Amino acid sequence: MRKKIIFCAFLLFGQIFLLKGQQKAVFKTVIKANRLVLNIHLFLAGNFNNWNPADSAWQLHPVGEGLFELKRELPKGVYQFKVTKGTWQSVECTAEGKPVENRSLILAGDTAINLDIAGWQDDFAKAEKKHTAGRQVHIISDKFDMPQLGRQRRVWIYLPAGYSYSKKKYPVIYMHDGQNLFDEYTSGYGEWGVDEILDKIPDAKQSVIVGIDHGGDYRITEYDPYDSKYGKGRGDDYIRFIVQTLKPYIDKHYHVKKGAAYTTIAGSSMGGLISMFAALKYPDVFGNAGIFSPAFWIAPEIYTYAQNTILPASSRFYFVCGDAESDSMVTDMQKMAGIIRLKVKNSGSAPVIIIKGASHNEKQWNGDFPGFYSWLMGSPKARKSGSPEE
Repeated sequence: MRKKIIFCAFLLFGQIFLLKGQQKAVFKTVIKANRLVLNIHLFLAGNFNNWNPADSAWQLHPVGEGLFELKRELPKGVYQFKVTKGTWQSVECTAEGKPVENRSLILAGDTAINLDIAGWQDDFAKAEKKHTAGRQVHIISDKFDMPQLGRQRRVWIYLPAGYSYSKKKYPVIYMHDGQNLFDEYTSGYGEWGVDEILDKIPDAKQSVIVGIDHGGDYRITEYDPYDSKYGKGRGDDYIRFIVQTLKPYIDKHYHVKKGAAYTTIAGSSMGGLISMFAALKYPDVFGNAGIFSPAFWIAPEIYTYAQNTILPASSRFYFVCGDAESDSMVTDMQKMAGIIRLKVKNSGSAPVIIIKGASHNEKQWNGDFPGFYSWLMGSPKARKSGSPEE
């Protein structure tokens, strides 16, 4: 208990430090190109510009032979970024051509960051990607109609091993970014490995997982219920697709439990935002929600909506993020959890898990998923490496 109190105090101090450090700070980068290429263009892509790999506002400019520099002013905070040559196909990599983790910067004052680039991804032959989806993963349709959006989308389903020879009805989890849930081949930055995790769980605690692909360029607007600088929010239409079209199809064609207590919606980043909205708007449909690293920053209206929403006391929300994702991720998530905890049974119905040192990527969410699933199925044990906040 003493260790937990010390950790929480340390975390609170860190968050206060970041919040009070919102003055402008000078952000400088200097990079020496490995091999000078005529007309080379270098950019920073990170959580400060929605990971745009060719943002002219974040272009490094030549200041000498092989030297590039960018001077910016940023508030104090935590930043994740990579260096690109204008596309994600030409992002920085290791000297062997392997992907690198996001760079992390805790900006506390004027500083110069020297970027050592080992290699560029487009200098290497594209690694052959392999299908990793297990035998329990199936494609319902590559072109599932979404009448609420006037589009079509690939929809996946994971069926427990005992599904084929049993008439048992299973709970269902609806998840976003289906490309990244099961298969390395279709994933953009690695997979969650949901099928491998579920394969190890006894049939008595198994669930059906439904994965919906994101819409590429439509992802931000489909996962945002509100208008933003990125376009008109279509999140309400997207969730109506799940409630009015996809769920009735799943209920009809698969032996699953239909009640809200057995229906969960979950996702990360923008997927965490839209999962939050779905569970608030349709608590009679989604009794549980997995909110992984939610992008509440893009839709501050979600807080007012949560405050004004009446929820059944039985609603359950699982909040989880890393403390190295951004300067506001932890505080944003804590703010929402505080609102929700006033509406549900107890803190166990809305745990807040903060993973020390974790960044914003599929590797983190793969590690977060077992704790979430254990909580969902009735055992509120969190990841050992995480800190549950009660």
